[in-house]
Amino acid sequence: MRLELRACKHCFEGEHGNPQKSAVTQDMVRCAKRVREYKDVIGLEAVYITMVEEGDPGGAEALKAIVARIQNDQVALTDTQLVMEDQDGNMLVYPEPEDILEVLTRNLDQISEQTRQDVSVELSTEGAELLSG
Repeated sequence: MRLELRACKHCFEGEHGNPQKSAVTQDMVRCAKRVREYKDVIGLEAVYITMVEEGDPGGAEALKAIVARIQNDQVALTDTQLVMEDQDGNMLVYPEPEDILEVLTRNLDQISEQTRQDVSVELSTEGAELLSG
């Protein structure tokens, strides 16, 4: 199984002026980095983290799946998403921040069950509220 987090670089760096979105994006990246660090423990083949910049076609770097939606009568590509490819080549795409954090933290829970090392990631207040709500 392979996993790719595509995160808006501008949200990550706080350039969009939305501190909540920035905090959650940073949480996602921290979680994905920790999952990547311990990927072998839960049998992941690879974990990619792609920072998407404005104008990128959905940020597809490693896994070729792009999420789009209709916004103001135009197609808008989703810049932040989690894409997973299973052993059969099926693609699962999570475009919602809440779902992305949920999947990544569940992976961390699985890792923590398999190792004695502390793999926890301190989530921001915004990220913790998103998961609890």
